[in-house]
Amino acid sequence: MVLVLLIVGALVLVGGIVLAVVLTSGGGHGGGLAVQIPTTAAPSAVQTNGVSAGPCKYTATPQTPAPSGKEVGLPDDPYPTPSTGTVTVTLHTNLGDIPLALDRAEAPCTVQSFLHLASSKFFDSTSCHRETAYPTLKVLQCGDPTGEGTGGPGYVIPDEKPTGLRPAQTNAGDPPASVYPRGTIAMANTGQPNTGGSQFFLVYGDSQLPPDYTIFGAVSPAGLTTMDTITANGITPGTDPSTGQTSDQDGKPRQTVTIEQAQVG
Repeated sequence: MVLVLLIVGALVLVGGIVLAVVLTSGGGHGGGLAVQIPTTAAPSAVQTNGVSAGPCKYTATPQTPAPSGKEVGLPDDPYPTPSTGTVTVTLHTNLGDIPLALDRAEAPCTVQSFLHLASSKFFDSTSCHRETAYPTLKVLQCGDPTGEGTGGPGYVIPDEKPTGLRPAQTNAGDPPASVYPRGTIAMANTGQPNTGGSQFFLVYGDSQLPPDYTIFGAVSPAGLTTMDTITANGITPGTDPSTGQTSDQDGKPRQTVTIEQAQVG
């Protein structure tokens, strides 16, 4: 996976027209936070040839290493992967807290990786580099230490595709899409299988996407209030990937959003 190829289009419908909208790689449904439920697992197996030996098979990407100062290694990969309970992570940002509830049952390998990154301070002092305001795509994207949408943790994680999403209403001949509800937390990817890393997106308004983005939790009501404040500040116009033209619906948040600390528990 070449660094410059990390930007790949996701298909989104706007007024019945297929629009290519970038979701870059590095990365639940709405509702409140649940109580953390402890889980136990056997020790992780030792990695070989850059692949963890547990069931998640986290795979190092030496061709696209983590940025300097953010090298955190592969996540622990215990057998069995913890798959019950909800774990809380709070993104303390310069514009307010965004509490998250990570659902181990929905995406155990993804949650295991996210907790590894949060506990290793990978997300600390990083910016949320992308905000969209299309009628069918309303997300805030974070998790790239470079702040440009091309960085990741130096490894990839397996897809854990969502099930049970409501189909989106599309026009005849348009590609199928599903509704990612407001409050969803999902992983970005390159458009290829098993290419999630550290980048993730927070859905602040119901959005239509192919059901190819791993959902691994939900934003709390308090977190959604913070997100509404962030998105109300607007967007610094970027480039519409479908036309190459400047767009005021896709770009960096107008007011910089910095994750000062990602706190587990």
